[in-house]
Amino acid sequence: MKKPVTVGVLGCGYWGPLLVRSLRGLPHCRLKAVCDPDIARVKHICALYSDLEGVTAPQRLITACDLDAVVIATPVKSHYPLAKASLLAGKHTFIEKPMATSSQECEELIDIAERKGLVLMVDHTFLYSAPVRKIVEIVQAGDLGDIRYINSRRLNLGLFQKDINVAWDLAPHDISIILHILGEFPVAVNCQGNAHVTPQVEDVTNMSLLFPHKRFATIQSSWLEPRKIREMTIVGSRRMIVYDDLRTREKIRIYDVRVERPPHYDTFAEFQYSYHYGDSYIPHLQQEEPLTLACRHFIDCIETNSAPMTSGRQGLELIRVLEGASASLQMKGAPFIFGSPNGPALAPVPIGNGSARSRKPKRTRRGPSRARNGVATLFENA
Repeated sequence: MKKPVTVGVLGCGYWGPLLVRSLRGLPHCRLKAVCDPDIARVKHICALYSDLEGVTAPQRLITACDLDAVVIATPVKSHYPLAKASLLAGKHTFIEKPMATSSQECEELIDIAERKGLVLMVDHTFLYSAPVRKIVEIVQAGDLGDIRYINSRRLNLGLFQKDINVAWDLAPHDISIILHILGEFPVAVNCQGNAHVTPQVEDVTNMSLLFPHKRFATIQSSWLEPRKIREMTIVGSRRMIVYDDLRTREKIRIYDVRVERPPHYDTFAEFQYSYHYGDSYIPHLQQEEPLTLACRHFIDCIETNSAPMTSGRQGLELIRVLEGASASLQMKGAPFIFGSPNGPALAPVPIGNGSARSRKPKRTRRGPSRARNGVATLFENA
């Protein structure tokens, strides 16, 4: 019998209990401990699962519970110090989205994981969902033709955050899906938004991503909508897909519609667009809980010593997009261009402000003692 992977979960707030439930149901996985600064939350989880060890100090869970892996489901500001402490302690690490608060932090976590031969995975949950996996399958088969643009709306009333704006809270889902579908990094981003409730924390944003070959994507995010909307439209040259994640069934509908220009005409009177209206159909989806699939993938990668589909590299790409969007917000929606996606993390540079060269940000190094102190401080103040 193979020895199970022993796991601990940091964070018992909104998402942590869902991860606890998913991990406990996996073969070859032993969930041993949970941690949260709120003792009431820890007691609640331990009352549901009596075999779990509950602690309130993250450093104790990371170093004293004899774990193979640590799952981090805490506020974003604590992701980096907790993940760094976990990796330095030799633990495989699973981080909720977004991976960190800057690309420099992501780079450092990736570097530590690679040097120590550890699995570093980011929970871009929707990439493990049946609808997104089906969409990727359809796109890769060429059924949609050339992708022209993607439009996404993720709207609801709340939940308001204090440390991150709505783009950092909701848009990571859409960004991860879009990057996965298109398979490339954008060349530019622009973002506009307003803070209506909490000063300097935007609760409504509109983001546009420009990709090579004249492809682009738009992402609308809001905490101020009366209706909850989770909808994405993928427009191809041959067919189009509407993905509505709130539908219990029929989450994906494929439309056999398109518009074509005439190949040749001699006079304007001969010119007319050709509109094709075909049938729409709903592909069959084999439904499984995405979070459970993501957790299973994490355990499988540990056992096989393989790279996750949503590794630290994918987490870094998403943070670079969010950094560019934040810079654009500060410039009142002015577009920003990125450097090479294959190189190190690059700071976005405004288009039209003289040189379009990318600037490499100054890397910051933090010693182990400072990182340990940061773990306790940030987690307890969350």
